[in-house]
Amino acid sequence: MTIHGWVIVGLWLSLVAYWGVSATARWRTTGSGWIWWREIAVRLCFFALCVQALRIAVIGNLLPGERLAAFETSGPVAFIGSVCCALGIGLAIMARAYLGAHCGVRAVSEEPAELVTTGPYALVRHPIYGGMLLAMLGSALAQSLLWLAPLLVYGPLFIRSARREERLLLERFPQRYPGYLKRTKMLVPFVL
Repeated sequence: MTIHGWVIVGLWLSLVAYWGVSATARWRTTGSGWIWWREIAVRLCFFALCVQALRIAVIGNLLPGERLAAFETSGPVAFIGSVCCALGIGLAIMARAYLGAHCGVRAVSEEPAELVTTGPYALVRHPIYGGMLLAMLGSALAQSLLWLAPLLVYGPLFIRSARREERLLLERFPQRYPGYLKRTKMLVPFVL
């Protein structure tokens, strides 16, 4: 495996580790059970392991036909991909840190969570989703075009989840959220 491949694996493992630690800390303080983003992190980790297994199998000649190796990238494209993946993972971790205790769905009887509009949330409404999508795109550029598969699978799911979250936030924050919707984009600053 190339250095870029190891960087990509390390970045994704750091994201999963951070998610696990922050989920454990939140679970201890709130007593809440399974949280939606933990499920996403587990699925992404599983998909990343599947892609790695395919790559190792092809490299080790365990699968007939080494045509999958043609999906690998190299050179400057791999470097740019590694940078994009690092930026995406960093954005997702930073966004989760900004949410802090406000992350997750609360029971109806609880007080509404605070609307977080600072840090990465000042630029986009869903920086965790945007960061993960950027990391998947970067992984495709740096390691293997096989990473486009999770991007194509999770991209629409993230957008659907983001729209569902926005409907809930409009109900919870009817005075503040419409203005926030108007001044920020969903996933990519100034574009989308």
